[in-house]
Amino acid sequence: REQAIYLIENGAFIYPKFEAIPYNPYRVSLYTWQELMEGYQPEDDQSIDLKIYNHFKQNKYTPPVAEALAQRLHDLAIDDSLRKILEYDKNGMTKKKVVGFMGGHSTARNSKFYNETAKAAKLATEKGYFVVSGGGPGIMEAANLGAYMANYSDEDLMKAIDILADLDLEDENKPEYLAEKYMSNAQNVLEIYPNGSESLAIPTWFYGHEPSNLFATYIAKYFSNSIREDMLLTISLFGLIYAPGSAGTTQEIFQEATQNHYGTSGYYSPMIFLSKKRYVEDTSIYSVVHQLAAGRKYKDLLYLTNRADLAINFIENNPPIKVN
Repeated sequence: REQAIYLIENGAFIYPKFEAIPYNPYRVSLYTWQELMEGYQPEDDQSIDLKIYNHFKQNKYTPPVAEALAQRLHDLAIDDSLRKILEYDKNGMTKKKVVGFMGGHSTARNSKFYNETAKAAKLATEKGYFVVSGGGPGIMEAANLGAYMANYSDEDLMKAIDILADLDLEDENKPEYLAEKYMSNAQNVLEIYPNGSESLAIPTWFYGHEPSNLFATYIAKYFSNSIREDMLLTISLFGLIYAPGSAGTTQEIFQEATQNHYGTSGYYSPMIFLSKKRYVEDTSIYSVVHQLAAGRKYKDLLYLTNRADLAINFIENNPPIKVN
């Protein structure tokens, strides 16, 4: 007590010791899937991840002061750990060449763009890029899976996807991540292919009903979804690949376009639209972004394709441009 009083009198701020919360606000590293899944059983999910989510959703919109402070300190700790592994220099460039993948959370395993996303992420990792996704199911899982399988053949990747997709989902209207074998199939892939490459996932407990996928090496899980969204886009300096998605993906497209438009990240970054049908025929999103970019340097960093190899080739040939 006397030491605390002495420190406070000399200008220190003493953070409280939080009690009865299932997470550490002062953690010094990112999560791993093994940490988050501790206690998980297919028939009885007692995982750390689910316990934190259940705690969070009790006061999701109106947290008391102590809980709100604990969450903000936790997310600040995640910020700090994330910056350490990315290794920023004084100009805001990262040593790791981060490429982000965005797209629908409900995209089925072994569907066209799940597979194309996995191929693109695998190729990106093989070429020395560091893949990041939103950390959940669908396109996010495909990206982390593809990166994980970079040490294996393309045939092995497709075999892994076949294993993942064998779900026996009784109700086709339900999301795949509710299937009984959803997590166990992923664990089977990890056992069969144990020597995976590194990648990053940035999920959030705001959408905690969606499980974090098991293929990312590092998991920067946030309470604040808005901070998480901004971080995902900001660190992907070497490019963002947009597979088909819905409202969330559309938001991320225009959020990144805004960053590029005003150069707020210090660099203009490539934006690759992976689906001509989605971004030209079904919507006019690509055209709108193209028009928005008229007269701006990032206009030349926009690219539309259906193919994983062309997407990564564009990223290789179009590095980020420093904002003057």
